[in-house]
Amino acid sequence: MRKVKVRKVGNSLGAILPGDVAARLRVKEGDTLSVTETPDGIQLSPYDPDFEEAMKAFERGSARYRNAMRRLSK
Repeated sequence: MRKVKVRKVGNSLGAILPGDVAARLRVKEGDTLSVTETPDGIQLSPYDPDFEEAMKAFERGSARYRNAMRRLSK
């Protein structure tokens, strides 16, 4: 178990991730993390479920309107 210190950042609070934890999450300064409440506690993840859903919607639309998209791109 590791501990991180919570610090005031403007009107919010922030926690500094140790370098090896940031590397395992594959995040860098400026990246966004999703915060999800789970039965085991809080989960931080670089995965964005809203973006994933938007990509699925795009894939459905692009497959359905493939010919129209091709013509519009010319």
